[in-house]
Amino acid sequence: MAVRSARTRAEVERKPRADSLRNRERLLKAATRVFSAGGPEASLEAVARRAGVGIGTLYRHFPTREALFEAVYRREVDELAGLAERLAHEAEPIDALRQWLGAFVQLVATKKGMLAALSLAAQAPPSELYAYSFDRLTTALDGILKRAIAAGQMRSDITPEDLLRALLGLSYSYERPDWQATVTRLIGVFVDGLMVKR
Repeated sequence: MAVRSARTRAEVERKPRADSLRNRERLLKAATRVFSAGGPEASLEAVARRAGVGIGTLYRHFPTREALFEAVYRREVDELAGLAERLAHEAEPIDALRQWLGAFVQLVATKKGMLAALSLAAQAPPSELYAYSFDRLTTALDGILKRAIAAGQMRSDITPEDLLRALLGLSYSYERPDWQATVTRLIGVFVDGLMVKR
């Protein structure tokens, strides 16, 4: 009986506590906002400050800069994939496409901000992470595109890979501070060009 009791205590202790899970989520949200804004203020200390925790708490959850990058990036990719599913039920096909592509630009902004703030530009982040994200995002975008094509609103010769690569090209071809506004405007032009003219 004593052995079982000790084992149960050990199992309970291994589970993350509720406050630990809350702190992790606050850190991820704070990192997304801080890194998206970019600039010299986008530091790990700024992330901890915005989350309302000490820098030690940040390092307990994310022992390296790379660990924070990967966690934030995976979370953003998963949220973007979830957005595609929600838009399938909440928006018309073309509106869903425009909204999703706009959210994708925000993901790129977060990624660019993280690479700069965490000094990861010279190091290639894990290829497994990018394979995971490209597959997840391609699948999400494929569903949106198929709806628009089935509704007769979008050309059928465009693939999700085509769109993602075009959008990445646009996003990385501008380095000025207002690049997001420029790319968002060009997305509108791009989508208009892909629509079936009636």
